[in-house]
Amino acid sequence: MSKSVNPIQVIERSATLLDTIAALPEAASLKILSAETGLHPSTAFRILASLTETGFVERDAAGRYVLGRKLLQLAGRVRRGIDIREEARVHMEWLRDQIGETVNLTVREGDEVIYIERVAPKRMMRVEQVIGSRAPLHVTAVGKLMLGELGDAFLHAYVQRTGLPAYTPKTITSAERLLAVVHAAGSRGIALDDEEAEEGVGCIGTLIHDSTSAVVAGLSISAPMERRQDAWVPLVRDAGRRIAERLGYFED
Repeated sequence: MSKSVNPIQVIERSATLLDTIAALPEAASLKILSAETGLHPSTAFRILASLTETGFVERDAAGRYVLGRKLLQLAGRVRRGIDIREEARVHMEWLRDQIGETVNLTVREGDEVIYIERVAPKRMMRVEQVIGSRAPLHVTAVGKLMLGELGDAFLHAYVQRTGLPAYTPKTITSAERLLAVVHAAGSRGIALDDEEAEEGVGCIGTLIHDSTSAVVAGLSISAPMERRQDAWVPLVRDAGRRIAERLGYFED
């Protein structure tokens, strides 16, 4: 009588093979996958054959293994079911606790950002961003980064449409200046709002990408200018990275 197969063990081995294929920089042969996973070649071959039949794995022209399109289909279903506010909130609270200031989650709608979630410090003197409120892209930290992602053609069209209205004496109202600031912010992955939307208030912002590498939101902190610190920049980056990973995005 043949030895019965433990279905849990098969699932674990399948997951190990998928993780290994995903981690390798290029398509992998059976020999490499067997060596990387520690599975006997015959065992790895049988599992890979089943994964290929079900679309989780595919083979290229040389017979090497790559992740299959079925995984992309499933990933798309997961993405559609994700509530970004729910995924972000624990990391927003972590960031709030680290810096003691208000943390905001925003999305873009046309030429504006909309505040869809915030967590505030437990003290009276704080910056408040009302959920549902809006702000033009050029006056916010996150908005500048979004303009950079959309490209120079969009930025020039944005300037023509809006005229870059001033909200404070420090709002950027020059197309040339905005272009320079947007490019600099894009190279750093971090942008600032230096009292450009509201006098006395400064922000630090970063973008959040999803599993398709698309920009789906922005994360920022708002604080009185006299309290804002450069030391917060890596913390904002870290919180943004954690949220993006929850959405299936991993930096190269």
